[in-house]
Amino acid sequence: MRIGIITATYLPSRNGVATSTALFVRGLRERGHEVRVFAPRHPLMPARENGVYRLNSSFLGARALGAPADYPVLLAPGPLLTARLPLRDLDVLHTMHPFLAGGLALKWSRLSGAPVVFTAHTQYDEYLHYTPMPPRLGRAMLRPHVSAFARRVDAVLAPGRAMVQMLHEYGYGGHVELFPNPVDLAAFQAADGHAFRAEHNVPPDAPLVMYLGRLAPEKNLDVMIRAFDQARASRPELRLLVVGDGPSRISAARDAPEGIKFTGPVPYARVPEALAAADAFLTASTSEVLPMSMIEALAAGAPLVAACSPAALDLTTEGVNGTVREATPQALADGLLFALHPDRLGALQAGARASAAQYDLPVRARALEEVYRGVVARRRPRG
Repeated sequence: MRIGIITATYLPSRNGVATSTALFVRGLRERGHEVRVFAPRHPLMPARENGVYRLNSSFLGARALGAPADYPVLLAPGPLLTARLPLRDLDVLHTMHPFLAGGLALKWSRLSGAPVVFTAHTQYDEYLHYTPMPPRLGRAMLRPHVSAFARRVDAVLAPGRAMVQMLHEYGYGGHVELFPNPVDLAAFQAADGHAFRAEHNVPPDAPLVMYLGRLAPEKNLDVMIRAFDQARASRPELRLLVVGDGPSRISAARDAPEGIKFTGPVPYARVPEALAAADAFLTASTSEVLPMSMIEALAAGAPLVAACSPAALDLTTEGVNGTVREATPQALADGLLFALHPDRLGALQAGARASAAQYDLPVRARALEEVYRGVVARRRPRG
């Protein structure tokens, strides 16, 4: 098939949507499909990219729209650029966004006759605090727009059950297929974390807790740090590495107690070795849908100690690959001590690796191919 993916974020931007989209592109190409990616220009993008068509973008106003610092805002291509893009022979279009990128997918569908698949990745209400408009006004504008867009496409996917519920709460009454994000399982199974520990002065035998992801207010970093500090009062040998960057990094690092190190961001190629260094993955966020970092932690054999969130409930089997606790310092501290108990940790790590198999890239790419074949068959005119 000739597949067109229209996304408002793509590598080298660092976020879950960009990463999962790039993985799906790779997985689909490995299955023999031609994949064309239409994504915003980025200052750090490679000089040559196979099958990637960059559209105009701007960093101006990104913050006002709630976008992270390395998330250029897609701009609508004009008719001259559109005419040069390879659109007319596409078999299927897939977009990750219900706004401009989604509008382009619908417009380009009319050029090619290709059906449109939409993956709803984001709980948009959770990010309205970044925008200058009042939350009530933002919700009043956002919800009908998203539900109306979902009604216009040929298939709607969501990576977690919370997104399915969100779409229905927004007013969309159609079918939503639960469709988790992929992980490159082989890369995490082969990773060795000894060098990462040594780089950050973590002794080989010290129980290491890790958070990896964006450092922002919605991640509840203060709760996470206090939970670790309380757990460390019982086990002083514990260490915590906070890997990532974001607007909350400086303030969180400034107030961090002993035993915690903020490493800053790491290149994505080093994420497997970073997570392989960890004995457990800790998060206090209550707004996660199905973040790549939590799936990747399982793939690396790091059980989850997570505040109750849609993602935690989707990913965690209690006592098998982790534990879900209330979003309080004491509850999460108890969860950490539970997971890191020497009599329990080995079984939880084995359970984490086993539970990640369902997210392996070849498995998810094959499932996405079946979604595409289904919408193409339904759209094809009857003879």
